[in-house]
Amino acid sequence: MKQLYMAGLLLGAFGGAHAATQTIDCGRLLDVKNGTWREGVSIVVENGVVKSVGPMTRAAGNIDLSRHACLPGLIDMHVHLTSETAPVVEAYRDRLTADPQDMAFRSVKYAHRTLMAGFTTVRDLGAADGLNVSLKRAIAAGEIPGPRMFTAGKSIATTGGHADPTNNLSHFLSEKLGAPGPEKGVIDSPEEGRQAVRQRYKEGADLIKITATGGVLSQAANGQNSQYTEDELKAIVSTAKDYGFRVAAHAHGAEGMKRALRAGVDSIEHGTLMDDETVALFKKTGHWYVPTISAGRYVADKAKDPNYYSALVRPKAAAIGPQLQATFARAHKAGVKIAFGTDAGVFPHGENAKEFGYMVEAGMTPAEAIRSATLHAAALLDQPGRLGSVEPGFAADIIAVEGDPLRDVKVLEQVKFVMKDGVVYKKP
Repeated sequence: MKQLYMAGLLLGAFGGAHAATQTIDCGRLLDVKNGTWREGVSIVVENGVVKSVGPMTRAAGNIDLSRHACLPGLIDMHVHLTSETAPVVEAYRDRLTADPQDMAFRSVKYAHRTLMAGFTTVRDLGAADGLNVSLKRAIAAGEIPGPRMFTAGKSIATTGGHADPTNNLSHFLSEKLGAPGPEKGVIDSPEEGRQAVRQRYKEGADLIKITATGGVLSQAANGQNSQYTEDELKAIVSTAKDYGFRVAAHAHGAEGMKRALRAGVDSIEHGTLMDDETVALFKKTGHWYVPTISAGRYVADKAKDPNYYSALVRPKAAAIGPQLQATFARAHKAGVKIAFGTDAGVFPHGENAKEFGYMVEAGMTPAEAIRSATLHAAALLDQPGRLGSVEPGFAADIIAVEGDPLRDVKVLEQVKFVMKDGVVYKKP
């Protein structure tokens, strides 16, 4: 199996079909704007960009997907490609024994799995040691196969908050490591918040991620309390805007969401305990909600295993995880703007498309769910004329499946063809 995996990895990186001009014959192509199919379509790709979309030509040398349904490459707006869920004993062992280089090598397979699942673009919302920025650069340079990445670098937290890397360490280790500070993404004042944003800019991040409330998997007791003052949030957001950054805010508790939305963040991640006032703020500000139902389902299930999470994490996972899908249903019904995101890494990478099924279970139509992972995600990335659709001038990010995802959205869990920027990484 290892030999097969490595062969596939090398094929994806260096042996995929790639030519200056190529044509793909699709049995049908999804018009994501209208939620309808175009039957019998040929897509001409030139230098990694869609040149034209027209009637099927069936010319010699075309890529034959005449028995498949084609869609734009999918976009996941919340992943962590440099880590993956593990039982608590393994997780603690890694904290003590794994170097950043070890985590970097592991991330190669996580990126590969994500791309093979049909996700050609992701937004990576937090990693230590600059790993997600380095991974982004390696993928962009063609050195390893993976999705196009927009990265937040290190998440910004407050002392003791979700994403403080020194949470729950022994006094001995805490004294040796010292206070993390803004350089390591931990702040306790508006001025330190500004410094942390500038540090992310210096390191090559594309956006800012803050942890506005407690979290489920951090080694801290509270999973929902507000962890920033409004002055701190406003300082971070205003500085981020100066540098052209959007701001994503992890938040479970309602008060933390309200503070973040009032401060001007662009998206709320998870949003588990949003109340009616929070929904009204979403509608008033026009900001985005990224639900991550998959993570909620996964942690709720694993909370039943007494050996998977620590004693601090287990009750939070049991309390917060099961609520995400119902929260999503309420937000969708209320008309909150939703972009697709899963929190992959909290569950195994490559299973991102399960989110579509959970969204449809909670009341979205398949077309709406697909739109959230294409047009809506591209809008939140500020890439509306480049990503999220198959039309002239857009990046040649194209996937194909068997069956009709507008009838059964779960067919997106079995992607048969993947092209990113005109390079074929997977084909039937």
